[in-house]
Amino acid sequence: MTTRMRHSRRSGFTLVEMVVSMAVATIVLLAAAVFLGSTGQSYDRVGGSVAAEREARAVVGQLRLDMESALHHPDAPFSHSGGVLAFLSLQPAGAQTDEGRIGDLCAVNYRLADLPAGSRVTRALTRGFRESAETFDALGSGSVSGLFDPRDPLDEPVAFGVLSFDANPVSRDGSGEWRAWSPAASDAPEAVELRLVLARREALGRLRTSADWDAAASRAANAENERDLEVYETRIRFGHEDG
Repeated sequence: MTTRMRHSRRSGFTLVEMVVSMAVATIVLLAAAVFLGSTGQSYDRVGGSVAAEREARAVVGQLRLDMESALHHPDAPFSHSGGVLAFLSLQPAGAQTDEGRIGDLCAVNYRLADLPAGSRVTRALTRGFRESAETFDALGSGSVSGLFDPRDPLDEPVAFGVLSFDANPVSRDGSGEWRAWSPAASDAPEAVELRLVLARREALGRLRTSADWDAAASRAANAENERDLEVYETRIRFGHEDG
């Protein structure tokens, strides 16, 4: 019986062995927690980037459609300033109502706007669209600038979370280099260089008021160094025709 008891004691765990096992298990659990936390943060960063890219694609896609048939008209020149882009564009019949369509020439503008969302404010890039009947009336009366004034609810958001919207017209010089286009030029710009800065998902939760958006927008010039902002740049052809 004594031999069996000794064997039983040797087959169990000593106090030291149990302490070591618990320590190893704790280290493994901590490592797993750190790994899962890192994976979750990576997922959030990727998800935020994907969401911002989706918004940017929506803007670029709509702008390309509008600018494919953009028109440089002497009474309504292409304009850009202060985050506003305005121009005339030939639009298909399906883009207008039966009552508002008397032709194809319409007015389009893009601008940043703060939209209420419950107790919060979200900043969006909106698209204003004026049908051909109103456009021709404005051309005839010389009140073209009014076509590009903000108007609710006609102006619809095309992307949310946009901090900065810069659209700079350019044309090629004699050597083929892209140069800034002058509004005094008789010809329309050949293209528009677009730069969008969007807040990623993790940053949106901190932007609750217009002042918050303004503070974040002040960092947009150096957005390449901000992890919670996304920058998109592209050049869109201005499909002008003689007016």
